[in-house]
Amino acid sequence: MILLRYDYSTGEISPDVVEQTEQVMLNIDAALREAGSGMKDVVRVRFVFPDRNDFPKCWPVLRKWFGDVRPAAIMIQAGLLEEIMKVEIEVTAKKSIG
Repeated sequence: MILLRYDYSTGEISPDVVEQTEQVMLNIDAALREAGSGMKDVVRVRFVFPDRNDFPKCWPVLRKWFGDVRPAAIMIQAGLLEEIMKVEIEVTAKKSIG
């Protein structure tokens, strides 16, 4: 699942990479819950940053959301669709049983 950094309630995107990361994580959390899963079920994550130097800035947000979850992870430096986009995060999660 890939989710954008847009705030879907407003259709807006922050120009700040840390705020975008928080919004992506909110969007991922909502999508996982809707699918009957959760952050604790994430087994793989892929981070894409146009500027690799932004990753350390976002680490506190990622640590907050993933906590003790230790998914396999990769960080890729690549251009994104629009200049304002500073981060993209893709996760794979198992579905909780019960």
